[in-house]
Amino acid sequence: MFYITHDLKSVKDMFKKLYLVLVLGATLACSAKPAKPVKVNGSNNIEPDEKQSVVCKTIATMISKYNYKKVDLNDSISTVIYNRYLKMMDESHNYFLASDIQDFDKYKTVLDDDVKNGNLTDVFYIFNVYQKRYIDRIKYSLTQLDNKFDFSKNENFTYDRDNLPYVSSEIEMNKLWSERVKYDMLNLKLASPDVAKNKETLRKRYTNLLSQANKLNNQDVFQVFMDAFTEAIDPHTNYFNPANAANFNIEMSRQLEGIGAGLNTENEFVIIRSLTPGGPAEKSKQVNVDDRIVGVAQGADGEFQNIVGWRVENAIALIRGKKGTTVKLELLPKGMSIGSKPKVVEIVREKIILKDESAKKEIRTYNENGKTIKIGVISVPAFYIDFNDYKSGNPNYKSTTHDVKLLIDSLKLQGVDGIVMDMRQNGGGSLLEAVDLTGLFIKSGPVVQVRNPNDEIEVDKDEDPSVAYAGPMAILVDRFSASATEIFSGAIQDYGRGIVVGTQTYGKGSVQNAIDLDRVIPPSMLERVAGLVDKTKKPVTTGSQSVFGQLNLTIAKFYRVTGNSTQHKGVTPDIQFPSVIPLDKYGEDTEPSAMPFDVIAKSDYTKVGDFSAVLPQLKKLHDQRMATSPNYKYMLEDIAEIKKHEAEKSVTLNEQKLKEQRDADDKKAFEENNLRRVAMGLPALKKGQTRPRNEDLDFLKREAGQILTDYISFGNKLTSTTAPAVSN
Repeated sequence: MFYITHDLKSVKDMFKKLYLVLVLGATLACSAKPAKPVKVNGSNNIEPDEKQSVVCKTIATMISKYNYKKVDLNDSISTVIYNRYLKMMDESHNYFLASDIQDFDKYKTVLDDDVKNGNLTDVFYIFNVYQKRYIDRIKYSLTQLDNKFDFSKNENFTYDRDNLPYVSSEIEMNKLWSERVKYDMLNLKLASPDVAKNKETLRKRYTNLLSQANKLNNQDVFQVFMDAFTEAIDPHTNYFNPANAANFNIEMSRQLEGIGAGLNTENEFVIIRSLTPGGPAEKSKQVNVDDRIVGVAQGADGEFQNIVGWRVENAIALIRGKKGTTVKLELLPKGMSIGSKPKVVEIVREKIILKDESAKKEIRTYNENGKTIKIGVISVPAFYIDFNDYKSGNPNYKSTTHDVKLLIDSLKLQGVDGIVMDMRQNGGGSLLEAVDLTGLFIKSGPVVQVRNPNDEIEVDKDEDPSVAYAGPMAILVDRFSASATEIFSGAIQDYGRGIVVGTQTYGKGSVQNAIDLDRVIPPSMLERVAGLVDKTKKPVTTGSQSVFGQLNLTIAKFYRVTGNSTQHKGVTPDIQFPSVIPLDKYGEDTEPSAMPFDVIAKSDYTKVGDFSAVLPQLKKLHDQRMATSPNYKYMLEDIAEIKKHEAEKSVTLNEQKLKEQRDADDKKAFEENNLRRVAMGLPALKKGQTRPRNEDLDFLKREAGQILTDYISFGNKLTSTTAPAVSN
């Protein structure tokens, strides 16, 4: 997924008009009275608030008027939203009864009116019924733990029920969940014969699930419904509540402002699980892994809020904050009793760079006719950018292009003969970064074309004539390479600048604009909502979250310089590998609400190379290697095994049969893993031996480097890999 980081004039005008629409609509929002919620006994009766009503109405307006894909909010789309909402809660039909679905049917064609009016009563009622059913199922599971389980019977547990009808009665549901508990117990029994210990393990697991279910709040419910709503319109228009918006922007920038600590929960406590080297928490010398956080305060004089029993994401929201600000923690070190007085630690927040999630490099060596070829591999996980630093004019802002440029310079100093850009699993990010990264490999010229809802086309160009790397290059992609990755790999392929290898990419050809709803919804509305807050409840202050959240709205469609869209079709590699990722389950062409493929006029660009003459020879060499490659054979077997397991819907509850099946699977996996290791020149492992850390068994990455090595061995007889000037 990627997001536009420059302003099209039509988009600016669009949001000026939109702001006026929302201001005019604010009065209506204030005067509207929400419907009285229907109570659901056995649930926590979670209710929406007026802030969510305002957000819902705002997003409905923006989607119906300004989304690139024009969709009327009518009864037809209401049915799609309804079905998606139910599927998000209970995809495998394990909780709702058939009678619940019959009850909900009256909402099927009214959800379109609900979102336009900001009425969330119906969707919260549906969720509360779901929560009741969920809690009932976990409580029932707890009652089954004292049963005696007979694992000698030839019974099966059907775990995949998404194509089966909803359960018709409580008795039938109890039978289903008795089988589930029995399966959980059998899983533990195969690992340990201690029945009492296994029952206690399951008791803790189910109790924890119950605890987490009871911590759900209206933000959780609202997020689930808004996902169902926005994705019914378009798979890439998304709403993020304040907490999720913060996480999204951290992912986009690959950095955050906080104390540099990874958190988790255990037994109602928020636990410190990791410390970022050089981060504020580590530098304080007062915070350690496994410390329990019991309280958080903002500023040197702030009042502590007890966070025992909190969900981890809510605790994170308190601890994060702007760099230079102070947060205080009350900590119980590991081994200290719960009744002990916690120690207080005062930490000044800093900017934390997420280095493990940034671009990285390595060098692989290949022997070609007695000559050693050095191939640099740059792995790019996303197209990230610190947009705030970029807008402020900081020349050293964190970005994919800046990081890759430094890695290229380092690889050139190390004398590499070619570079493979590993873009697998790269779902995209910033459009600006896709253009700039392409510019590292060409002198100048168009990179991508962007068409807005008015059919106006803007050509985004690389204006920088400098070239960071002009040598041989290849790009490795897979099914989860999407969006900005498809712009980059498509441009490199269209220019004849490099060879694309791997599998057909995802096929996402749309542009989203990340909209901070705090900047769109009028301040008067914020004051109105704030005035409705229950003054008897202590407010939860956070360091960095927005009030209304963020909308990523689809505003345009992008096209390659050839005029072809990547929508649905993605980028087809020059040399294709079989896909371990099922193409019929993942990809834009599997999304019911996705836009179609189309074509526009080509850009004025000049190719810098042509691989058409050399590709048949490269494919021939690749095919010859694959014909005798054990790793290729194992990969094909893995693909067949995945398809086989996808067809399975149930599992045996007979201990002997399940044990024999798993022992056979484990034996096969162990033997095949050793065969793979030997084929890659690594020693076989002994039974029980742990695989060495950082050991690389990535066969496809090795083959991508070999393909580039083959090309290098041909010299420049068949194609050019220089980067001459490109016409604009």
